[in-house]
Amino acid sequence: MQNIPKKFIALVVVIAFAFGLLGGLITSRYFFDKFVKQQQAGQTVIKQITEEKTYVEESDAISAIKKVSPSVVSIVLTKDVKIYKSMPFPFISPFGNDEFFNEFFGQQFGPSSGGKPEIKRQKVGGGTGFIVTADGLVVTNKHVVSDEDAEYTIIMNDGVEYGAKVISQDPMNDLAVIKITQKNGDSAKIKTFPALEFGDSDSVQIGQSILAIGYALGEYQNTVTKGIISAKGREITAGGPEGVATLSGLIQTDASINSGNSGGPLINLKGQVIGVNVAMAANAQGIGFAIPVNDLKPVLESIQKYGKIVRPMLGVRYLMLTPEKADELKIKVDSGALLVGEDEKGKFAVVPGSAADKTGLRKGDVILEVDSKKIGLDYTLQQSIRDKKPGDTIKLKVWRSGETFEKNVKLEESKDGAGDK
Repeated sequence: MQNIPKKFIALVVVIAFAFGLLGGLITSRYFFDKFVKQQQAGQTVIKQITEEKTYVEESDAISAIKKVSPSVVSIVLTKDVKIYKSMPFPFISPFGNDEFFNEFFGQQFGPSSGGKPEIKRQKVGGGTGFIVTADGLVVTNKHVVSDEDAEYTIIMNDGVEYGAKVISQDPMNDLAVIKITQKNGDSAKIKTFPALEFGDSDSVQIGQSILAIGYALGEYQNTVTKGIISAKGREITAGGPEGVATLSGLIQTDASINSGNSGGPLINLKGQVIGVNVAMAANAQGIGFAIPVNDLKPVLESIQKYGKIVRPMLGVRYLMLTPEKADELKIKVDSGALLVGEDEKGKFAVVPGSAADKTGLRKGDVILEVDSKKIGLDYTLQQSIRDKKPGDTIKLKVWRSGETFEKNVKLEESKDGAGDK
């Protein structure tokens, strides 16, 4: 057998290695290109799905706004106010716009009219409401329509104006019901109105997208803001024309809410009302509050049945406990409604003569349960009696100084704005 030269064998090996390497490179390139194309295709699919989800949510929001806007109204407050003309001298009053100063010194330094103030009808405020019945009942905040000397005008989304009559104000919550009326004797404008659909505020979820609509700053009609539900069961102390009030069981949202869109609807992406916008945090951005719509439902039932808002009253002021608050106050229970008050200022923890007083409840008691259902941030004391009626009896489980006991309480009718705070 002839011997094969070693150089020839080496050449064959080199050639085989080169072809193997080339084949490997070609194969790797093929699979790499295929992998890249698959990745790009996957990214395209993800991008497409994301865009579709975004488009769907935006479409839902747009549809909800179109559905709701015709039922959202602006409420304008006008009244007679005193207008003082400026003095003829470059003199700045140390008393500012003090009424006594203007009345007294205007007689000496005022214009030729004798310094008497001019009475002029002016816009003094604005708020929002939304239509809840076809015959023109409108829900708003109590603080929007609390001025008995003011005249109220309702402006529809299409600019048509109506008069308004205050039907009733809620003694427990910052809610009021007004009725669309004729304006300037023009009966031809009265018609059937578009009423909003209610959702279920008990079933809303933190993180859920929502929309707020209202008369922003009393200037920009039907302004829409978008956000999410930030929290549930919030409690705030809010100041207003009628003084300080404590509202509990509220929905917190980061959708912009201001003084002008108070009373407007907080809606879900189905166009259903889930809350009534009521307040904002004065020292922060993105913290607004709304009264759950389920607190509104018994109000409307009461209006339809009695012609006014009739609320059951237990007769207590309370603070909702959390584990942190209980630890701070050295209380051995970490949830429930703690009865609190300042008796010396007339802010009684237990209102004298009320159902709670007659039952023997005291300041410092903690109501743990109502009708065997635990009281907490997700189910406040106010929520526990919102569907009750005056005369109904409820069973309370109460903690006092380390002991628990049960009491049956017969609810009474809330009068003169006295509710459970």
